[in-house]
Amino acid sequence: MILNSLKLSVLDLVPVLQGVDAYTALQQAVRLAQAAERFGYSRYWTSEHHDMALLASATPEVLLAHIGAQTKQIRIGSGGVLLPHYKPIKVAESFHLLAALYPGRVDLGIGRAPGGSAEAVMALNDNFLEQNRKMPESLKALSELLDHRFQMENKTVIARPIPPVAPELWLLGTNRKSASYAAELGAGYVFGQFMSDQDALEVLSVYRDQFQPSKLQQEPRTIVTIAVVCAETEEEARRLARGGGLLFNPDGVKETETASASKRIVIGNPRQVQDQLLLMQERYKVDEFMIVTMTPEYDERIRSYELIKIIGG
Repeated sequence: MILNSLKLSVLDLVPVLQGVDAYTALQQAVRLAQAAERFGYSRYWTSEHHDMALLASATPEVLLAHIGAQTKQIRIGSGGVLLPHYKPIKVAESFHLLAALYPGRVDLGIGRAPGGSAEAVMALNDNFLEQNRKMPESLKALSELLDHRFQMENKTVIARPIPPVAPELWLLGTNRKSASYAAELGAGYVFGQFMSDQDALEVLSVYRDQFQPSKLQQEPRTIVTIAVVCAETEEEARRLARGGGLLFNPDGVKETETASASKRIVIGNPRQVQDQLLLMQERYKVDEFMIVTMTPEYDERIRSYELIKIIGG
């Protein structure tokens, strides 16, 4: 089995590297999406974070509108919209609009994390914990809105515009609860291995065992998001990982050597990266890997993604 037979996608946190301004960081996001499309990656997703000085990605739906216009065929999506902060209809409207602009290319990835500091969350949401508790109801409403079945006071409410192809719905998470939510909803599930010490195998098993077919999809679909740093040599890859590691872990250098970190980040030359991903694929039986790469410089990030695909053929 070769890496080319495994679907690979890109998660972009839109980092502000090298002391650049937000404009430059966003231009680098476009550059990465275009490169990912050129290299043959399946998806480009971008995240939602609030009041984080090193990340320029507070509103993924806005950035995705721009990314879609600057690319031709790669799927674009959110990794993810933090649903407890919003009414489901607003999220559905935003992604219906994106799907109308870019038919057959849009993914709606949903998360339930706060996405920022306590102060930022308070500024955004008066009652985050209560809205998080209502996540199952919000997810149900969102799925009904995407399928034009949502009702308010016995009247159907449509999230317009109606796109020719509905967005794919995915739920993001790092634990059994999020896996159960995705399974009950009948949505795809994305396990965030790059920010979790839990074993993906256990969580994915919960999702697959509990999956209920729905109008969204008939079979369970899984993605594992993993941090990867690839370079021509292992030594160079480790240097880059240490330089970009502060965003993943404040302890930096030491953490990249621990067993815990080995679950979250793959580091090496192209052949080593391929071997590690294939071993993970065999263990997890996952459909796709979504790769997030942090390096000290943007050019090194692009090159890492390129090397991963080159070895796959």
